[in-house]
Amino acid sequence: MVIVVSGIGILSVPYALSSGGWLSLTILLLIAAAACFTGFLIRKCMDTDPAITSYNDIAAHAFGRKGRVIASLFTCLELYFVATGLLIMEGDNLHKIFPNFSLKLGSMALDGRHSFIVLAGLVILPSVCVNDLGVLSYVSAGGVISSLIIVICVFCDGAINGVGFHGKGRLLNLSGMPTTVSLYTFCYGAHAVFPPIYKSMRKKNQFPKVLLISFVICTITYMTMATLGYLIYGQNVQSQVTLNLPTEKVSSKVAIYTILAGPIAKYALTIMPIATTIESRLPANYQDSKSISILIRISLLAISVVSAAVLPSFQLVASLTGAILVVAVSFLFPCLCYLKIFKVYMNWGFELVSIVVIVLISVVVGVLGTYSSIAQTVKHA
Repeated sequence: MVIVVSGIGILSVPYALSSGGWLSLTILLLIAAAACFTGFLIRKCMDTDPAITSYNDIAAHAFGRKGRVIASLFTCLELYFVATGLLIMEGDNLHKIFPNFSLKLGSMALDGRHSFIVLAGLVILPSVCVNDLGVLSYVSAGGVISSLIIVICVFCDGAINGVGFHGKGRLLNLSGMPTTVSLYTFCYGAHAVFPPIYKSMRKKNQFPKVLLISFVICTITYMTMATLGYLIYGQNVQSQVTLNLPTEKVSSKVAIYTILAGPIAKYALTIMPIATTIESRLPANYQDSKSISILIRISLLAISVVSAAVLPSFQLVASLTGAILVVAVSFLFPCLCYLKIFKVYMNWGFELVSIVVIVLISVVVGVLGTYSSIAQTVKHA
């Protein structure tokens, strides 16, 4: 659960903080609280019917076939772009250390960034062939440790390498708030993976405790990284804070090398719901085929490698995914499904007020964040 919630968003939170100013940290806390709340709603929806095993099943239980189709579309797109972002992150950071590296595949020559995207895909390949979430949970421990190592290395750059903590920054920047909110929201886009994790648990009654502890750990990590990055680099912080690290320093190389550990398990967990959705559409005699399942996952990996090579930047993927897809999947849909299944709209109370507030804010964030992301892309095109 920790590796799913604490993902590549950790690299972008310093940039998000620099865009919105110090007071935007309160928004990060509110987003974390809302995301944890909607995680509880997902669990409650699943408990209403033992046949519910996925996020799409929840939507179908609430709104029928149309609900399943819409939820399937949004979750698959969200998880696909998150997986693509993992590969973009790998390519950008490894290219920073080895700027002169390149590959030749037959008559086709690849520059450094694209070469590392391909190599990252090859490193991740074995993990997508594993169907057992229990096995992936042990591999995930390396991803959790890598996140902590990155935080420590950024701290070392400020404390030991002579950079210092001089970036005072701004208290509030309203013009950059849409970007800030989109990137903060991107950090909590794991809800589509909650149902299979919940179903895989032997002690399902411990899910609320697992969810809460995971969100607390990840939010503390996000806030620590955001604060350190902004204090050290100020307004010069890049969309991935590791790109600010000096490559000649040992701590910088350690940070960038350890980035490779996260996607090994994170990628496989991320694309699993997409693969499951595709498998459910196959003829009955192919749905339980392990070879077909592995082929689907390898195909998804290959497609996302190509997409990562084509898309222009990590920031564009993260902000657009956060504004459109994560807002819908992690905040809007769980609230609407819960309202429909439990009919809490018939009785006003704290629960209903909380859900209505989350729905309204989700719509506003989605509209403003999408507009801001597209405007920035056009500006820098």
